[in-house]
This record gives sequence, C-alpha cells and structure tokens, in this order.
Amino acid sequence: MENKKILIVEDQDEIADLLQLHLSDLGAEITRVSDGHSGMRMACSMDWDLLILDIQLPGPSGLEICRSVRRNQNYVPILLLTCRSSELDRVLGLDLGADDYITKPFSVMELIARIKAMFRRVSAIQNANPKEQDTLTLGKLSIDEKLHEVKLAGKTIDLTAREFDLLRYFACQPGRVFRRSELLDNVWGYGHAGYEHTVNSHINRLRAKIENDSNNPEIIVTVWGVGYKLDTERLSL
Repeated sequence: MENKKILIVEDQDEIADLLQLHLSDLGAEITRVSDGHSGMRMACSMDWDLLILDIQLPGPSGLEICRSVRRNQNYVPILLLTCRSSELDRVLGLDLGADDYITKPFSVMELIARIKAMFRRVSAIQNANPKEQDTLTLGKLSIDEKLHEVKLAGKTIDLTAREFDLLRYFACQPGRVFRRSELLDNVWGYGHAGYEHTVNSHINRLRAKIENDSNNPEIIVTVWGVGYKLDTERLSL
C-alpha cells in the first residue's frame, strides 16, 4: 500500500481517525474530508488509487459520489462504508460501480484485507495481457487499455468503468465460460456472495451497447446452467 493515494470521505471523526492511522502506517497517503460536497469535488477533480466513501454524509451521499465518479472518470477502486444493513443499499452500491462495501462497526483487519484484495484485483486485471500490448483485438472488437476505449466494427462504444472491466475480463480469456460467482470474485471482488443478480444487470447493460439485438445476444452468450462467455466466432464474422 506504499504511496497509494487514498481519499476518505467520512463525517464521523473517530472512524476517519482510525482509518487514517492504520492506512498511513501501511505507507498510504491519506486525504480526508467530512462532507459530501467536499467529497464530490475532491473525488472528481483528482486522481486517486482508492476512494473510501461513507454512504450517509452531509450533502451528497456516498452513493451519489460513486455514481458521479463512475460516470466521469477512469476506473478507481471504491469501498463503501455503511451503517445500514439492508440488502437494497448494498446492491445499489454495487450496481453503481462500487467495488466492495463494509458495514459499521467493522474490523480494521478485515477492512485492510479487503483493500489489499481490491489492489491485487486491479493489478491482475491490468496485467492480464502482455505488458507491451496496449490494445486487445478479437476480430471486430478492440479494447484499448491506455485510452480505456472499446471499438466494435470501428465504432466507439461508450462503456462505464465496470462494463469496461467486465468486457475486458471476458476478452482476456475468449471462449471460456464464466460462472456468475467467478465474475463477482474477479471483477467485483470477494465478499459479494449472493449478489449474482448484480452480474446479470451489468451483462444486460453491456449487451444493450454491443449487441445488434440484446434480446438475442451473439457476442456475450449465455451458457445455460453455467454462466456466460464471449463468442469469438461471432466477432470474426
């Protein structure tokens, strides 16, 4: 975690102090703010290695900040802090693009383990292709890692950060069938057991952008009873 730039948006001083103390001890560079307006401004105007967002904040909520970051920026890992226990809040956070969440009160050791897992996952996705290969090409599909750009038959496809990561993960192992639980573990991160419907909703949105007919998908296809795969034969037609 050495030299990682982390923004903490948390209005409870004792929690923010705790996070800053332990993450600083691991070598991270910590910036903290205590309200949603400052959090929104900082999160969207600077480059970070990690955002830690409380859901309930004065001003814009952590969910609103998450939504704005995912709409306007390149990918940055996001961890949500919540004192809420409802499934709806957790699922909404994941659907908006958060990588993980932890419910207050939490174990500092568990939080640090989750953060380290997020950094490992980001590194694994970034290194899934040979380092010298910035663009992954499969037939008429091209994925440019540096530009965070996807083109299909020469047409640029506008994807969210999560949709980009999901498509890239498929493309790194074309033709392989992935279970929903595998996609959750490797694209969203561990700790999301039981939220396979989050995968389904992202698959549906991705299909709406890259398929000629999202009701009859030919690129990201369903393997019934198993999961999903990227059909390389269709991309070569």
